[in-house]
Amino acid sequence: MRAYRADLHIHTCLSPCAEIDITPKRIVDAALNKGLDIIAISDHNSAENTQVAVRIGIEKGLTVLPAMEITTSEEAHVLAIFGEVPDALAMQEVIYRTLPEGYHDEERLGYQLIVNENDEILEFCKRMFFGATGLPVKELVDKIHSFGGIAVASHIDREYFSVVSQLGFIPPDVVFDGLEISAATSRKKAEAVFGDYASFPWITSSDSHSLDNIGRRYTSFSLETPSFEEFVKAFKGERSMVWDF
Repeated sequence: MRAYRADLHIHTCLSPCAEIDITPKRIVDAALNKGLDIIAISDHNSAENTQVAVRIGIEKGLTVLPAMEITTSEEAHVLAIFGEVPDALAMQEVIYRTLPEGYHDEERLGYQLIVNENDEILEFCKRMFFGATGLPVKELVDKIHSFGGIAVASHIDREYFSVVSQLGFIPPDVVFDGLEISAATSRKKAEAVFGDYASFPWITSSDSHSLDNIGRRYTSFSLETPSFEEFVKAFKGERSMVWDF
């Protein structure tokens, strides 16, 4: 066993709210420079940039997990983290079928870029990633699990786009694998406010939309190897995880 620093919530230039220079290549370089061992690429409602990020991570010695931050029909954000790119892309196909119709307004909302290993733009994506999908939270979490993924309620301490802000509570029939606390809230405050949910595994992440913010928050996992299988064990309580910011 050894400790691995993991930032499991990082957006790329595919997310319209992210900075245009936060490409997979630069993310991997920044993560390594900041001492991270594991990251997850988690763009809004899409996994288009995960495959290239995983390949770069393998070449440079960083574990990169393919993920998405999916918006439920209630406008709550949920992290879907997978072990393999095909599983993330299978989930993506489900999400794409439920996205709003129409085209993304680049002038108003920013670019959505799919890029390659050399930061070359392959596509200006026109899908409407920024809105809600047609999947309610329970259906979404069940679907994530059907593809072998981990479902984490994003930034539950935020006043918008969280399960708690949108529903008022975490429904008892929704089987989240964990809860995420944002960079805005300390461990002490989170325990005081969200103590009712202490039975869930908690993580903290950067939710980075820029290169500078990568690794500003991370969770330390005690694992045998930096693999998805070990992550699953950690969320089941068979491995330890800790953060204290």
